[in-house]
Amino acid sequence: MHRLTSLTLTVMALCMLASIPSHVSARDDGRYANSPLKAWFDQLASGKGLCCSFADGVSVENVDWDTQNGRYRVRIQGQWLVVPDSAVVTEPNRFGPAVVWPYQDASGTTQIRCFLPGAGA
Repeated sequence: MHRLTSLTLTVMALCMLASIPSHVSARDDGRYANSPLKAWFDQLASGKGLCCSFADGVSVENVDWDTQNGRYRVRIQGQWLVVPDSAVVTEPNRFGPAVVWPYQDASGTTQIRCFLPGAGA
């Protein structure tokens, strides 16, 4: 039970960190509350844990993500970042376009918490 509590607190802390104002910030202001995919997005997870919600993710155009040497890459603010294998969501994409959940670490470097490849990838 202690481990579950620690995991829950860690996920909550990461979601809260995503809301710290920056050029990549959380946007869960309720605008997606009535989306038929809200519950599905809210349970998505990668090897790094829960992705938080769709509102915290960024929909990615096809020209802004690809694969190179067997790894996914995504362009965030003009910079190509290699998606860590542990950040890839392996569940089939019911939304369609690719979605990335970026955040900034303590040093201000953009990291990827989750990446959902586009449908048909």
